[in-house]
Amino acid sequence: MTTLFYRLTTDGQQLPAALDDAFSGPVASACWLIGGGPSLAELPHRLIDESPVPKMSVNLSGTRILRPNFWTSYDPSARFHRSVYLDPGILKFVHRRRAMDLVPETTYKVCECPGTYFFERDGQRGFHQFLSPTFTGIVDWADSMVQAIDILYRLGFRTIYLAGCEMRVRLSDAQLQCAAAAGIEAAPGELLRDFLGRAEQAGVDCDTFDALPAGPHYHFDEQKHVRAAANTDAHYFRIAQYLRLSRRSLALAGLRLISVTPGSRLNDYFPYRTVEEACGQIAQVVGDPRTEPVRGLYRQMDARQPAEVGPMRDFKPHNWKAPRVAQVEKPVPADGELVVEAEGYQQAAGNARQAAQQRLRGALDAVGDAEPALQEMG
Repeated sequence: MTTLFYRLTTDGQQLPAALDDAFSGPVASACWLIGGGPSLAELPHRLIDESPVPKMSVNLSGTRILRPNFWTSYDPSARFHRSVYLDPGILKFVHRRRAMDLVPETTYKVCECPGTYFFERDGQRGFHQFLSPTFTGIVDWADSMVQAIDILYRLGFRTIYLAGCEMRVRLSDAQLQCAAAAGIEAAPGELLRDFLGRAEQAGVDCDTFDALPAGPHYHFDEQKHVRAAANTDAHYFRIAQYLRLSRRSLALAGLRLISVTPGSRLNDYFPYRTVEEACGQIAQVVGDPRTEPVRGLYRQMDARQPAEVGPMRDFKPHNWKAPRVAQVEKPVPADGELVVEAEGYQQAAGNARQAAQQRLRGALDAVGDAEPALQEMG
């Protein structure tokens, strides 16, 4: 199997990194995908930050609000922050063409940064092939968010909550009032480019809009001229339609996109949940670190199986031919189990039962090993 992600050195050596499906688990692993939309500042972002699943940011998203666990970008390295590149706690995923870029405000190369992984791009991906573990590159649809979705899928995540992803750019109240004075009202879902065209026909051009207070276009301190904002809005619209047309591929791959962004264009095509509802779903699966009890756990010796679950037994697959891996059993001290937090040996009531279970498992393994020979003997 080809390794998708790798490290690069300053002399061009490529070091494979086995990250494919590294974050998958017995249930669909979830991750937040943080966009740059202004709504992020209005959402209960503290709940997102404290939830027990990771966060992935794209570009400048999350600035001043939350710190991501993963980060990716499509644009040149000079547009982003040194504190992201040099933070060992953030796993960074960038195209290999950025490897020899300079980290902003330093003399370091991007490939020297801790936790930085590179990948190839695939620009020939169709909608029906959007997600597949067979590709050796990350999809290139000229968009950071789509790139992030494919990366998260390859890392093993199967539920992605989209926060701050409006997928649209709106005019400010002052700009809308200016257009309204000329008899121009924005239609629901209308592209900004089309609105500006109607406004210009009514005598309100882009220069007039630019002379008025703009934005907010992001949740951080940045804004665009109206023409650039219209191009960005058209790009967001295109990406929203790309994802709409890729829904079958998403379903076949088992990946769920769930919007927690009010007013997002994606809400017409994908499920919407509030942040509180999303955090409730996460807590139900992962647990809630804010409420999990602590007292008594260092005295706990027995497995904490759910009370309503019936008996369980581990079996090998039918006709399993995998070679046996030698296991070294840890001896159980005669006077109890060594429990570090108990500061020495602790007489555990479950030791005898544990030893009996080990003997029983050994007997069952022996029977299983002898079964083929018994069958041959008739």
